[in-house]
Amino acid sequence: MANCSKLTAKKTMNILPEILNASARIQNYVLKTPLLYSNYLSQLCDGQVYLKLESEQYTGSFKARGSMNKILWLEEIENENGVITASTGNHGMGVARALSILKKDGKVIVPHNVVPAKYEALKSFGAEVRKIGADGFEAEMNAIEISKKENLTYISPYNDPQIIGGQGTIAVEIAEQHPGKIDNLFVTVGGGGLISGIGTYFRLTRPETKIFGCQPENSPEMALSVRSNSYVTVEQKETLSDGSAGAFEEDSITFPICKNVIDEFFLVSEKEIADSINLVLTTERKLIEGAAGVAVASFIQNINRFKGQTSVIVICGGNISKDKIRKIL
Repeated sequence: MANCSKLTAKKTMNILPEILNASARIQNYVLKTPLLYSNYLSQLCDGQVYLKLESEQYTGSFKARGSMNKILWLEEIENENGVITASTGNHGMGVARALSILKKDGKVIVPHNVVPAKYEALKSFGAEVRKIGADGFEAEMNAIEISKKENLTYISPYNDPQIIGGQGTIAVEIAEQHPGKIDNLFVTVGGGGLISGIGTYFRLTRPETKIFGCQPENSPEMALSVRSNSYVTVEQKETLSDGSAGAFEEDSITFPICKNVIDEFFLVSEKEIADSINLVLTTERKLIEGAAGVAVASFIQNINRFKGQTSVIVICGGNISKDKIRKIL
């Protein structure tokens, strides 16, 4: 695991109360998703492999957790400002759903390369949706600027303690569903909110579990940044993992947390992602999105390292377009 300063460790500790508070706050608004035992992958590694199916969460993604937690928290502190967020789809749907449930207004900024199916799903929740920017990072920067001009509360997809806390409730569920030893956890990384929440909980409650960050080779920003201990951006390339693609904010709280909680990063190719989506559909009869395929591919490409061990792969979402499915099949 990467070395961390006392400040980094303190930031990690500060997230645990957020996770525990979120677990109580959102329990009536989200699904406790299945922890599915995979016969195929277990036989493949002569061990035990489980899939945490956030693809079966409301909105088809883990993002329903953090966004619900944030909107409820804003209500608790009596924040009267409107809200704005940026998203490639999943986070935006989570925020839009939460706003709809609580009968509040908000805006969602999406990039022009947003997946059409996600864009249409977003609009169905009733939030105001605008297309601004070439990719997720540009959409974020524009949403931040709009929030300042219009006095709106900006909700980051990852750079926010309540968002991270909500995502961390997945770890609470995994620990309840599998109280025995877990050797390895595989989590896809974009801006780092998901693995910051899950990783913090496991690092502080089950430190023996190894936590692997998984990214596509075409969008490895967090992996490169953690490895070099400095903020790194790369030229954007197309990836099946649109939910994790793009750079992250340079001062994001997820960067030091990722340095603290992630034991190792795995990078996978587009073919490996596609093969993993096909594999899960064939063996488990589950439809997963590209970002989830990244975590599965990371496990499969390194499977000899995990022989005879217990591993959990977080299936972060199931929102994938029909066009992508056709190409993969």
